[in-house]
Parts: sequence; C-alpha cells; structure tokens
Amino acid sequence: MARNPSPAHASADGNGSPSGLGTFGGVFTPSILTILGVIMYLRFGWVVGNVGLVGTLVIVTLATGITFLTGLSVASIATDQRVKTGGAYYMISRSLGIEAGGAVGIPLYIAQALSVALYTLGFAESVVNVFPALDEKTIALITTAAVTLLALRSARAAIRVQYVIMGAIGLSLLSLAFGGSIEPGPVEIEPVSRVGFWLVFAVFFPAVTGIMTGINMSGDLKNPSRSIPIGTLAAIAVGFLIYMIIPLFLVSRATPEQLISDPLIMRRISFWGDAIIMGVWGATLSSAVGSILGAPRVLQALARDRVIPKVFRILGQGSGPNDEPRIGTAFTFALAAGTIMLADLNIVAPILTMFFLTTYGVLNITAGLEGFLGNPSFRPKFRVHWLFSLAGAIGCTIVMFLINALATGAAITIVVIIYFWLEHQEIRSAWGDVRTGIWLNLTRTGLLRLRQKTVDPKNWRPHLLVLSGAPTKRWHLIELASALSHNRALLTVSSVLTGDTLSSTRIENMSTSIYEYLDKHGVQALVRIVTADDPFEGARQLVSTYGLGTLVPNSVVLGATEQLDHHEAYCNMIAHFYAAHRNTLIVRHNEQRGFGARRHIDVWWGGRKGNGALMVILSWLLSTSIEWRGSKVTIKMVVPTSAAAEGARVNLEEILLSSRTGARAEVLVSDGKPFWEIIKESSHSADLVFLGMATPDDNFQSYYSQLQERSSDLPTTVFVLAAENIEFGEVIM
Repeated sequence: MARNPSPAHASADGNGSPSGLGTFGGVFTPSILTILGVIMYLRFGWVVGNVGLVGTLVIVTLATGITFLTGLSVASIATDQRVKTGGAYYMISRSLGIEAGGAVGIPLYIAQALSVALYTLGFAESVVNVFPALDEKTIALITTAAVTLLALRSARAAIRVQYVIMGAIGLSLLSLAFGGSIEPGPVEIEPVSRVGFWLVFAVFFPAVTGIMTGINMSGDLKNPSRSIPIGTLAAIAVGFLIYMIIPLFLVSRATPEQLISDPLIMRRISFWGDAIIMGVWGATLSSAVGSILGAPRVLQALARDRVIPKVFRILGQGSGPNDEPRIGTAFTFALAAGTIMLADLNIVAPILTMFFLTTYGVLNITAGLEGFLGNPSFRPKFRVHWLFSLAGAIGCTIVMFLINALATGAAITIVVIIYFWLEHQEIRSAWGDVRTGIWLNLTRTGLLRLRQKTVDPKNWRPHLLVLSGAPTKRWHLIELASALSHNRALLTVSSVLTGDTLSSTRIENMSTSIYEYLDKHGVQALVRIVTADDPFEGARQLVSTYGLGTLVPNSVVLGATEQLDHHEAYCNMIAHFYAAHRNTLIVRHNEQRGFGARRHIDVWWGGRKGNGALMVILSWLLSTSIEWRGSKVTIKMVVPTSAAAEGARVNLEEILLSSRTGARAEVLVSDGKPFWEIIKESSHSADLVFLGMATPDDNFQSYYSQLQERSSDLPTTVFVLAAENIEFGEVIM
C-alpha cells in the first residue's frame, strides 16, 4: 500500500528531526527505566517466594518472550514506514487504517495520561511512608507539576533527568548485588505458598511492558527507523538479563516467607538499604516522566489526523524547532491532576494495563497481516515471519485474560465502540492501509473457489446489474434493487454514456459522484460507467463483459421504455440478455403512486417453473427488507372455471407452505373475463405487482408493445423473465 504522509505539521513530514534524540536517549533509556519499575522493587520478592527460583525464571522467560515478539513486530513496522509523531498509534493507523489506529490510539493516550497520576501517586505513597507527616495528594500534585514543567521545557531536558534516575536505579542494583543474607546459614529456596503459577505470572507481567514509552518518542528521534528497533530490542534484552539475575540474589539471602511478607525485602538484603528507596523513587519518577513525554505526542498525532473532536484540534499544535506538544502536555497535566484529586486508581489501573496490552496485540496483528499478505509496498529492512507476530498477538490476548478478564472485556468494549464511532465519522485519510490487501486476498480466494460453472440452488441470490443511468433520474430502480439485495448480494449501478467528448477524467469524476450519492442514501453498491455510440448496444456489451470469473450479475434491472421508436432496439437488447442467461426485471414505474405504502405485493403465478418461482423468491426478499418489512405477499392465480379452482388452490398452498415464505394464495375464476381485466381489478390496491414475461421470439417486439399498453393502469409493476440456468423451483422448496 502507498503510505502517503499526512498533511500535518511541516516538521512531521520528514523521517525524524535532524536535531532529534538518538537511540540511547530517545528509546533505550525511557524503555529500560519503565521496565525496571516498581514491580521489580516491591513485588519481585513475592514472585520468587511463591513459585521458587525455577518458576520465577520460567515466568520471566515467558513474559519477556511475549514482549520480545512484540518488539520484533515493532522493528518490522518501523523499518518499513517513516514513523513520525504518534508512536504506536502512527504505526497502527498507517497499516490498519485510521479507524483501527484511533480505536487504539485514543485509549492509549488516556491510559498514558492517567498513568502519570498512577506513578506520581505511587511516588507520593513511598515518600509518605518515609516521611509520615506529609500529605500524599499534595506530594502527588507537586510531583506531577514538576515532571510536567520538565517535559514542557523540552524532551531533551526530561531525558537528561532520566539519566540521573538511571544512575539511581543502577546504584540500587549494585547495592543489591553486594548485599548479604538476612540470617547466616543456608536458605530454603522451595516455595511455601500455594498461590497459582498464572496468578503470579499476571502480577509480574506488567514489569516487562515498558517498551511503549520509547516507541512513543518517535517524533523526537533523529532516525526512528533505526532507533526504535535497536533501542526497543536492547531494552528488552537488558531487562531480561537483570530479571534473570535478581532471583539468584533473592533465593540465596532470604527465606520464601520473608520474600512474600516483606515488600521491601531488597532493602534488607542490600549493601546500602536506602539505595533501594532511591531506586523505588527513581522507578516511579522515570515512569511518570516517560508517560508525560509519550502521552502528549500520541495526542498530537490524533489531533493532526482529525481523529478527536474538532474542539480539541488545537492540541495538535507543536512548539519550537522540535515541534514539541506543549499545549498537549498542559492538557495532559490537567487530566492527570484531576485524576489525582477525584479518581480511584485501584479501579482504573487494571483497565490501563489492558489498553497497553491491547496496543501490543494490535501491533503484532499489524506486522503479521503485512507479512502474511506480502504486499509489494511492505519491504521492511528487519524482516519477521508473520507466525512470530501471530504468536505475539495470541500471547498478549492470553495474558490480558489471565491478568483481569473483566478489565479485558471493558477495554475491548471501549476499543470497539471507538472504532465504530470513528467509522461513522467517515474520516478521510491521506494514506493507504492494509485493509485493501486483506480484501484483495479474500476476494482472490473466493473467486478461485467459485470457479465451478453451476450454481447451487440453495446458495442462489440475486446479483443485480441496474441500468439506471443517472441515479437521480431513476432512483426507484436502485431503491428496488437495494431492497432485493439486502446488502448481501452484489449490486452494481451502471450507466451507458454516449458521445465522443467523454474523457476518462470526466467518467472517473462521474463515478465518484455516484458513489457519494449512493453512500449518502445508504446504498451499498458498485458503480460501472461505460461509453458507447448507442445506449442499447452499450448495455449489451456491458452485460456480456462485466464481471470477474464466475462472479457476474445474474439479473438485470432496468426501466420500461414507452417510446415506440425505441421498441425494436429495446426488445433486441432484452433478447440478448435472455440469450446470455441473465434474468431480466423490467420496472414499469407508476409516477403518481410510486411504491405506495409498501404494504401489499401481488405476484401473478404462472407455474413453479421459470418465472413463477423466481417471482416468489423476489417478493419474499422484498418483504423481508427494511423498507418493505411486514408487507403482505399474495400469490394470485387465474383458472377458467370454479371446478378447477379448488385443486389449483390446494396445489398452490402446498407449494407456498413448502416455500416457507409466508405468502398467501388466492385463486381467481375468470368465467370468461379477460385476463388483464382481472389483473387490473384484483391488483388495483397493490403497491407492487410482479408479472411474468414471455420468452423472446420473432414476435417479441409486438408482444412487448401490447404488454406496455395493457399494463398502463396498473400500480408499479415488475415484469420478470427468468433466463438463468438454475431450477428456481428448488430455490423456494
């Protein structure tokens, strides 16, 4: 697919900023600081105490494996696209479309914004534990304001502070490495708790999900396609190494009971215990800084793509030479501060985790689809087999349900609601996405599976070609065809244009206008415009050539012509349709009555074979459409005498009972009265009439002229001529 740049801010159009951040400062540092977070300090001992050394190493390997697969997917996408501001949102929207990107991007922004409050409250709680006289919410607000001011100054300043935080975390790990046992002598390393393995896994897994922090800095990177893969995978590798080493210290210096009961067990077994407190503070602050840097950049990209409501578009503005989202940062601060004052984060936190994991899963799906479809435009420098991405997506889904099934359901519901809301907004994007490739592959597969010539009666449906010309002039044809198709069959609105001055550009513009008109009226259809010297010859060529493989229109819908000088060409055209095995539906529209109240449909029965069965199918399809729902279908039959009426009624009712269409039978006795007089009397109050038409022969023109003359006083009438090689009687049984 073509990935055209969004017409956003000028600084976002290049592949990174010449003065942007490098791999270490822009991706690796924020990612590793988020990975080495509070769970490492306050919950890792509990993990080891519950499942033992081997169980812990298995959990670390499984959890990091899922993150690693996601990292591979990110590397694949990042080395194919020009990744700009927006990180994961940008990657997803440019591959799966703006609806999918927005459905993930909006919750991702909210999750990151609320994460600022979550981390600063965690920092404040740890500070109050050391200094009980302080107020927790006041400390959280002051800390949130401080990290916001840091982010407003510049991303570089925030990254420099993170270097200091990294030093504090490094010092705490060195202090742990050179520490000693709580009690002398051997330590029991077998687990004593009976907490389930997967529950412990669910508690630990968020510890390895920090890679999004670095990815969201994409707009501030000097070379995103290089920095994101290297920085992300390096952070995953270093985090894995540290998480595999720490359990060795824990099991050799404390008992399982001590590991489980004391959240700050690392402080007791470290060389300098206060270094662990510094590490806890550094972990919470680094996560808060990462979130206050990443969230506004996602918001900036959402605003520039017009995904969020118009009133918030100002949040897409950037400031300074590096296009920093200062307005978005201030907005994020207000949201975080309000959350600190009002929200219960114990309820919100699980859903936030689900939003992050949903993003990881969708990134894996994105890379997997791109790799599986093999579009020529997808040429990543870092190639990953789509099976690895699929495994990553499955792993994310499983972990989400293991952590919190209720929060998973809530997160998925929110994402789906946003997706359909964005789809309803009909936002136009300036780039292609993978969805076209998906449909092309599905279409190809379907066409190849439909290569057989014969049609199974049980799977028959009307694929309609409507010869409407300009839709505004013969809208009744499209309206009727749409009701018959139920949006479950192929419907094509076509027009034959005559003239020598019709350029391809004009035809393309006309086609676009018709599509827009159909969309406005809720009609799902294809549009086909052809040119010809003669409209009837053009229609014949269209019917003969339109379609792909065996998927061709099986029925033609057109209006009746009353101009006598057109009858010969018109009838020759109908005969051509019949010879081409296309069913023909000629609509004689009553201009005064239209389709009436859409409550009564009369079908004049001439037998189960040929036209009769097809008309029953069409009337049933019509009566089950939204516009005609609840209408009464009456199958009417004329017999010459009363003696023949009873037998005919029994046979007709048996057929209709087997058809399960709900139509009722009505048998009329002519008693010498002309057929057309009976029709006009019986169907006078109907809203639509179906009548069978004779097979074209040498006298077909004379027959058609008489048909038009005799039906002139009827309500809107559809003349049906069955020509397809199928037993329609089997379709209704």
